[in-house]
Amino acid sequence: MSFLITGSIGIDTVETPFGKREDVVGGSSIYCAYAASFFTHVSLVGVVGDDCPPTMFDLFKGRNVDLAGLEMRKGSKTFRWHGSYTGSMNEATTVEVDLNVLAERAAKIPDAFRDSTHVFLANTHPALQVEAIASLRNPKLIVADTMNLWIQTQHPDLLNLLKKIDGLVLNDGEARLLTGQTNLVAAARQVLAMGPKFVIVKKGEHGSLLVSRDDAFVLPAYPTEQVVDPTGAGDSFAGGMMGYLATQEAFSLDALRRAIAYGTVVASFTISDFSLAGLQRINAQAIQERFAALKDATVF
Repeated sequence: MSFLITGSIGIDTVETPFGKREDVVGGSSIYCAYAASFFTHVSLVGVVGDDCPPTMFDLFKGRNVDLAGLEMRKGSKTFRWHGSYTGSMNEATTVEVDLNVLAERAAKIPDAFRDSTHVFLANTHPALQVEAIASLRNPKLIVADTMNLWIQTQHPDLLNLLKKIDGLVLNDGEARLLTGQTNLVAAARQVLAMGPKFVIVKKGEHGSLLVSRDDAFVLPAYPTEQVVDPTGAGDSFAGGMMGYLATQEAFSLDALRRAIAYGTVVASFTISDFSLAGLQRINAQAIQERFAALKDATVF
């Protein structure tokens, strides 16, 4: 199996009650790729500007991540995001955002990556996500993420994307915004009618909800006592989930349930520190141990 991730790569400034970090690595595809690399080989596609520090991608040294799809575009600037978390830290307040290179053309998917069987389209403009799908040869599973910005400003492009994917990952606020439904199960059912075969609604500290045409599954978040920085938790969740699915010979709802549990566990490490520091401290054994603990905590 082969796993392709495409999405944003950025330089973040993050403020939480635990401190402030400036110019740290960020972006949806970075968190997703690192999380997935605990499970499988990852092909990463993304674009940065020529202002990007050359050492930014050193975090992937020794990881099972192919950076042949990384484009460093001359004359452009890297995507930048400055966010702040307060209180329960369930949602970030955007202090400043500069799309920069993300407002330009997408990075080209290398020919060697086009036979990827499993694909995650991390959060970016839905038209660019559709463009990425068109360049693939015969994918078995395509899952995408989105955000409120695209729901509000690029609704037709998003609806077109939903017809072309197998699964959609979004948070509870985005699900309600997209459908107008306050009940999350009803919202997920409405999204299914737009095209995907399954929908995963992330609920932050309250876990996640999976809804397909034949199934509904709820999993709580891992009981983490301290949250330092929630940035990238949803992308790490998706990376862990998709990384596990890429190791399975066939897709099934049972495998998807296990994959969501792995995604939940990986995200629980992400939130323990700023940027990717929480993920950089762990290994596959730590994930397996926490997976077993989550399983024990949810059996009754």
